[in-house]
Amino acid sequence: MFVSRRYRSTSSLLIYSILLSSIVFRHMASIGLGLLPLLFLLHLPTIATSRAHLDSNNTVWCHPDQARALLQLKESFYWGNSTIILPTWQDGTDCCTWEGVGCDASSHLVTVLDLSGRGMYSVSDGFEPALFSLTSLQRLDLSMNSLGTSSTTKDAEFDRLTSLTHLNLSNSGLDRQIPMGISKLINLVSLDLSDRYDWMNFISGSSNYLQESRLMSLVANLSNLKELYLDNMDMSTDVDEWCKTLAQSVPRLQVLSLEGCSLNTPIHHSLLRLHSLTVINLQSNPGIAVNIFPDFFMGFANLTVLRLSDNNLEGWFPDRFFQLKNLRILDLSFNMNLLGHLPKVPTSLETLRLEGTSFSYAKPISSSNFNMLKELGLEGKLISKDFLTSFGLIGSLCHLELHNSELLGDSGSNLLSWIGDHKNLTSLILSEFDFSSTMPSSIGNFRI
Repeated sequence: MFVSRRYRSTSSLLIYSILLSSIVFRHMASIGLGLLPLLFLLHLPTIATSRAHLDSNNTVWCHPDQARALLQLKESFYWGNSTIILPTWQDGTDCCTWEGVGCDASSHLVTVLDLSGRGMYSVSDGFEPALFSLTSLQRLDLSMNSLGTSSTTKDAEFDRLTSLTHLNLSNSGLDRQIPMGISKLINLVSLDLSDRYDWMNFISGSSNYLQESRLMSLVANLSNLKELYLDNMDMSTDVDEWCKTLAQSVPRLQVLSLEGCSLNTPIHHSLLRLHSLTVINLQSNPGIAVNIFPDFFMGFANLTVLRLSDNNLEGWFPDRFFQLKNLRILDLSFNMNLLGHLPKVPTSLETLRLEGTSFSYAKPISSSNFNMLKELGLEGKLISKDFLTSFGLIGSLCHLELHNSELLGDSGSNLLSWIGDHKNLTSLILSEFDFSSTMPSSIGNFRI
């Protein structure tokens, strides 16, 4: 019905146009204008119907060629023993309404494809070619699927997706086969090639090794990039060189995440040229330890997030670092030899993690410093009745983690009472505590 009604409508318009053109043609020929009106009118039906895929109610659908490409993409995946993959993706329906698909409101071209976290496996052990016919894509997320590591993966035609601004291929089993066509996507704003931490790789000694030369080729033309995630890529060699490469190639970078990248030397000072950096994640890189390392980050005035846990940091963490007025997240946990005081902290702070450090406090802190705090992790000397209860009630606190305390008797009871007053907690971890007091009844009221 859909096709026949559209055909009848088009045919009527075509017949009308031909009849009209024959009249106009005889008149225009007499004044010497030839076949131009006829040719123009003959093309009117095509102009009227080529841009829209209409149903019987003249509702605009997605473009048929893009729907076919998406269905081909669906056929290229499987879910283990499951036969139900993307159930809303059905032939004859509007692909703009399919799960994970977004279209432009005016052109009805597919601009968003988000298939993240669906646990799908590639049948052909590589990228389906139909994917690269969706040249209108602006956002593509295939993370947490197994895309395969065939020899053709690195030659995938990503360079055809010239409109892409956001690309996420994290945890997709690429295993060093980074498609270098990505290097030609000059409009990219966010790129995530992070890999899951694989214990089998750790045991076997293999890893996702990213050579400095390959990194240079990858980011050389990505001058618009603002977010770069390369977590768990092995970047253990030429640290100075890739620092220089990033500083030169991606001057607008705001987010840099290199968690678990086997960095084994201090970060090169050239990285300070990235003045726009607001988020830095370098946790789980124990090789970058150096006594004065925290001072390096004083050069990033706009810093909002700093994650440096499990990096073997030593020495004294500078008090003045807490003066960064925009700081929201600070994670220094599990640096056993890192010393410091907890002075007045920014009122903007939402996460503070100091468990596994040798931090101490000089005097009780006013609760007014923690109006925004949602996550708090402390250990040892920082856990005391006077210190914690001096905070008063932190109404925003959702996650509390306390480790290695020997509080006994009344001190332990007072601490538990303080914890019990925080009714908004959704996560509570008390590790290696030696309480000899009775748990207050308020603890039992939590809905964690």
